[in-house]
Amino acid sequence: MSPAEYVLTLSCPDRPGVVAAVSGMLAGYGCNITESQQFGDRDSERFFMRVQFSAPVPEDELRTALAALAPEFGMEVNLRAAAVRPRVLIMVSRFDHCLNDLLHRVRSGLLDIEIVAVVSNHPDLRPLTQSHGVDYHHLPVTPDTKARQEAEVLTLVEHYQADLVVLARYMQVLSQDLCEKLAGRAINIHHSFLPSFKGAKPYHQAHARGVKLIGATAHYVTSDLDEGPIIEQEVARVNHSHSPEDLVAIGRDVECLVLARAVKWHAEQRVLLDGHKTIVFPR
Repeated sequence: MSPAEYVLTLSCPDRPGVVAAVSGMLAGYGCNITESQQFGDRDSERFFMRVQFSAPVPEDELRTALAALAPEFGMEVNLRAAAVRPRVLIMVSRFDHCLNDLLHRVRSGLLDIEIVAVVSNHPDLRPLTQSHGVDYHHLPVTPDTKARQEAEVLTLVEHYQADLVVLARYMQVLSQDLCEKLAGRAINIHHSFLPSFKGAKPYHQAHARGVKLIGATAHYVTSDLDEGPIIEQEVARVNHSHSPEDLVAIGRDVECLVLARAVKWHAEQRVLLDGHKTIVFPR
């Protein structure tokens, strides 16, 4: 059989011999490592590793070997065929810039994911979504229907077998229950003014205070609002000559860029959770 490409990620207590054990196991099966990155966190005393390799043996054999190796080092291991594209469900409200950017990147071959569906609490973005051949689900939500609506969201996640949920400017706060059920597989984007400029029109608030930097943050969703483990951030410099509308436009561009990077790195298994923070192994 021709070699297949795989991505292996792992974390475990930091101790000598982890790299040697993993690389030795792969070599024993005739695997060829094409990319390897690792990091030992002195604060958490945990070790993180990402290995990309080609293997001439069936995936089941690799999984069996990893299962035998993991207990010795207390490893949390994840193995995925590189050819498998993660299935992504996007949640959005009325702002279309992040959704449009992700759809374009997928269509252009710049983002190797499969967008399986879009869920929104408004009907506005159905034409945009369906022009890309993606299913659109309008699920209105009110305080009285929130639990039922979130149950429908979970049903769709299971129906589409979504590996990742992306909140592309979904302007609703997820319940603690939904956050826990999507832990480690839901990414959100927000402007980096939080918590300084909360509520409506944050860019207008920032303009009124004369800010010099605006930005965006992509993070994993947790029950702590906008305080999940950060994956990526970016800023843009602004000055007194920029209007509030200028800040909105600049901010939306930054949001698109940051969210696309976060989704790409997650899809390539370059992001590993380290407590309340992340380890990111970008190329």
